[in-house]
Amino acid sequence: MADVPVLLSGIRRVLFSQKKDRESILFSIQSSIFNFRMHHFHYIKDELYCEDVPVTTVAEKVGTPFYLYSHATLMQHFKAFDGAFSGMKHLTCFSMKSNSNMAILRLFSSLGGGVDIVSGGELYRALKAGVEPVKIVYSGVGKGVADLEYALRSGILMFNAESAQEILKLNEVAERIGKRARVAIRVNPDVDPKTHPYISTGLKENKFGIDIDEALEQYSVAASLNGLHVAGVSCHIGSQLTEVSPFLDALRKLMRLIGRLREMGISIGYLDLGGGLGITYDREDPPHPEEYARAIQSELGTSDLTLILEPGRVIVGNAGVLVTRVLYTKPTKEKMFFVVDAAMNDLMRPSLYNSYHAIQPVKVSGREKVMADIVGPICESGDFLAKGREVERFDPGDLMSVMSAGAYGFSMSSTYNSRPKICEVMVKGDRFYIIRERERFEDLIRGEAIPDFLKEGQEARQGGLG
Repeated sequence: MADVPVLLSGIRRVLFSQKKDRESILFSIQSSIFNFRMHHFHYIKDELYCEDVPVTTVAEKVGTPFYLYSHATLMQHFKAFDGAFSGMKHLTCFSMKSNSNMAILRLFSSLGGGVDIVSGGELYRALKAGVEPVKIVYSGVGKGVADLEYALRSGILMFNAESAQEILKLNEVAERIGKRARVAIRVNPDVDPKTHPYISTGLKENKFGIDIDEALEQYSVAASLNGLHVAGVSCHIGSQLTEVSPFLDALRKLMRLIGRLREMGISIGYLDLGGGLGITYDREDPPHPEEYARAIQSELGTSDLTLILEPGRVIVGNAGVLVTRVLYTKPTKEKMFFVVDAAMNDLMRPSLYNSYHAIQPVKVSGREKVMADIVGPICESGDFLAKGREVERFDPGDLMSVMSAGAYGFSMSSTYNSRPKICEVMVKGDRFYIIRERERFEDLIRGEAIPDFLKEGQEARQGGLG
């Protein structure tokens, strides 16, 4: 299967030179080939299946909208990524901000993986899901004191410190509770990841990490503190990268830094390269993990460093879809609108990044293609899942699948417009499992309270009306 990525790249180039039905043709080809980039969403007699389960069957049981994940795809993608680094000392820590459902975390943990966290809440989820503390790395620019203490007491592998003040605060907390924190400094290498500016993290203008020119000074400070044990160097330059070269540019800078640290007598055991490897949403042609791993290994040579890798999107992105139902069709003089029951609160990426997600009918009808916007019920003009998209004409009641929604879909969802969060479902073979129940209206107000003085005012008004 080593030549499949090259084959697919060629297929894409051919298809994108043709205008007619290129999206549906590409989807069919992708669904029929089993390799890392593919998934287990496929058509049987013009009906979309997830593994061996018709998507309509799930919709009838749980209602719409909902997120649907393929267990086989999650397994396949994790093993393909982790296996690409099998010749190197490494730990694959899933970036759980991309998808923090406990069932998915448990699956990756069972395959030997750890997690990359960015909050105390993510730590709590990870531990409840059964992730080993010694396989947890804590990143993020704004770690609070309570979260630092929680992570220290939990015995996590390492903290990726992102500022001079955080280094001092981590030391203070560690000394106060009688712990010693393993720490890496997240270095900002000023490398352009060539991605969307909102998900670029490795430039000097970004808020993340410590400028590489200041790193030696901060490592010297960290090494002098009793509550810290300097264990590694960390870097993450961005998300949805489709080229290897930015990773290598950053790695070369990090290796020079590690060499200088060792000259200073500071031993480095871990090299955290972060995540960021992209996926195919539309026309992107990202490198296969094997290509990525070979490039990194060629730069590292015979290094004794233990790599920490933090894949997120590349593992779960194409392993999940958002299933929604058409409520209304609304033709106007300017365009056609398909109003669906999913909205920007369920899938934020199109509204936030103007990102692309393929739109597929759950049942192919053979109707003519139309140019349309796919929009939701929220009272915002920015509430859309797709704009100006050529899709098969839908009728009210039809189901559509929003593809490549496994990463940053549910994890970024909200209850905006007081819309309860939707349910998540996992398919394994010919069975499906609800891995997160749909919220109810009463869940929306849980924890809220009306103070007595407002209750008294309401009673008085009601009494006056009586």
